Amino acid sequence: MDKQQIEGFGDALYEALVARKTIAPLTEQAPDITIEDAYQISLRMLACRTAAGEQVVGKKIGVTSKAVMDMLDVRQPDFGYLTDAMMFATGSEVPASSAMIQPRAEGEIAFVLKRDLEGPGITNADVIRATDFVMPCFEIVDSRIHDWKIKIQDTVADNASCGVVVMGDRAVAPTDVDLATCGMVVTLNGDIVSTGAGAAALGSPVNCVTWLANTLGRIGIPLKAGEVILSGSLVPLQPVKPGDNMHLAIGGIGQCQVRFV
Repeated sequence: MDKQQIEGFGDALYEALVARKTIAPLTEQAPDITIEDAYQISLRMLACRTAAGEQVVGKKIGVTSKAVMDMLDVRQPDFGYLTDAMMFATGSEVPASSAMIQPRAEGEIAFVLKRDLEGPGITNADVIRATDFVMPCFEIVDSRIHDWKIKIQDTVADNASCGVVVMGDRAVAPTDVDLATCGMVVTLNGDIVSTGAGAAALGSPVNCVTWLANTLGRIGIPLKAGEVILSGSLVPLQPVKPGDNMHLAIGGIGQCQVRFV
C-alpha cells in the first residue's frame, strides 16, 4: 500500500472519530491490506490526534483473551496508543452519547511503569521490576468500522479499537498480588454480567506486557517510564449505552466504576 493510501485511510478514521460516524471495513476497501499497512495507518491516525493537541500517555494491548478473540473472530493480539484525552478516573461519567459511536466495555489490569522497557529480550521478571503499580480499569473500546465488522487489519488500523480508559481506585505493587489467578467480577446496572481471571489474558497479564515490550522493541518503540499499559481484557466485551452503570472488582487489586451518559 502506498503512502497516499495509508494517509487517506488514517485521515478517514480520524474524521470518523471526530464526526462519530463509521466507515466501511478497510479490508473490504483494500483487500490486499497487510497488518504492516494497518499499523502505518494507525500511526497516521495518531498523528492527527497529536496535531490536534492530544499527548500520548501509554499503550494498550488488545485481543488477548479467547472470549474477545471469539467475539471478534480475531486470532492474534494487537496494540494501540493511549492519549490524555482518553483517560478518566473511577466514578466518572463517560459521554457515550456525544463522544462515542458503538462502545463496548471490558475489564482489565493496567500497569503503570517506573522505568523504560525496550525489547526484544524482555522477560516477565523485567516487566515486574519495571512496574511501579497495577490498577483495575475499564477500557471502553469503540470502533470506527461499521457494525464492528473487523478483521485484524481493521482493528489495528483503528488504533486497536480504543475508545476511553477509566482507571480504578487503588494502586497495588505487582509483587503483592498473583496476577494470573486474581479474579474479576463485572456488573452492569447491578447485575453480574461476566467473571474472569488474570489467566484469561494470554495466561497472565504479565505475559501480555512482555509481548508488547518485545513486539514494539523490534520496531524501535519503547514502553516508557510513567506510561499506562493496558494488558488486555479478562472478560467478554459488554455493549453499553447512555444510562448504564458498570462496576468491576478484582481480588487483591481494587474496584472501578463508570456511568455512561
